[in-house]
Amino acid sequence: MPVNLGSKKYIRKDVHFGDRFFRRILKILSIGLLGLLFSISLFLLAGAWPAIKEFGPSFLVSTTWDPVKENFGALPVIFGTLLSSLIALILAGPISVGIALFLNELAPKKIADTVSFFIEMLASIPSVVYGLWGIFVLAPWLRTTVEPFLGSTLGFIPLFQGPPYGVGILAAGIVLAIMITPTVSAISREVFRAVPQNYREAALALGGTRSETMFLAVLKTAKNGVFGALTLGLGRALGETMAVTMVIGNRNEIAASLFAPGQTMASIIANEYSEASTDLHLASLTAIGFCLLIVTLIVNGTARFIVWSNEKRWK
Repeated sequence: MPVNLGSKKYIRKDVHFGDRFFRRILKILSIGLLGLLFSISLFLLAGAWPAIKEFGPSFLVSTTWDPVKENFGALPVIFGTLLSSLIALILAGPISVGIALFLNELAPKKIADTVSFFIEMLASIPSVVYGLWGIFVLAPWLRTTVEPFLGSTLGFIPLFQGPPYGVGILAAGIVLAIMITPTVSAISREVFRAVPQNYREAALALGGTRSETMFLAVLKTAKNGVFGALTLGLGRALGETMAVTMVIGNRNEIAASLFAPGQTMASIIANEYSEASTDLHLASLTAIGFCLLIVTLIVNGTARFIVWSNEKRWK
């Protein structure tokens, strides 16, 4: 900004050169990431275009997947993706929120730090390790103990009918629940920390118990942020590949039973992409990848917006 001082003009430098340079570098990198995302979307759309042109909207509602006759439909894998992710969210949601409440509101600091460290360690375990554990530990236990018990007690419900395979939708949902628990609990804990302390003090001053304070002053106040955390966990579950591929059974069909094998959008790409023998088969797999990208972007964008709104509300 020019400033007149007599006959000379001086340029005021409000920001140091290093700060301006650093800011511009970050701006370029941010725009580059957006460009990368846009280019990935264009690449997938271009690769999927032959399948979109051939099948049209019926690709999303058809249940046939026949590479020999080149007849492809994505409904079974969409169904398997949504069902396994929903199971994971139902199982992991209450546990993760309970963990976050305990660590933030009840546990002493040393215990909270130790427990949170081990929970966050779950996020660093490679997905293939979860898959191996699911094959050799979880699936046999489900096949010999859990699924027979559920079938004998709740067999009148279609969800719990059929032979106990061990591998299937239920196994995939449980593995996904374990994998998304660190994400949901960590974000929920940060959301609970954002709740002003005077809310807790007001609830206690009005005679509320410790549990009433947690549920009314903390959980109810931060419900939007918790919903955002759950939605982020759902986004993680939707895109998981290797662990799900190893335990879901990889059968391309829609079944009412949770015991039955199934397939997800990520698992069918992992299984068949390297073996696709025709251009239409390859384009159909790419179209499934494009659908998965759109779904995950919508889910994660919604979750980020909700969490951001909750944090802004308490600033």
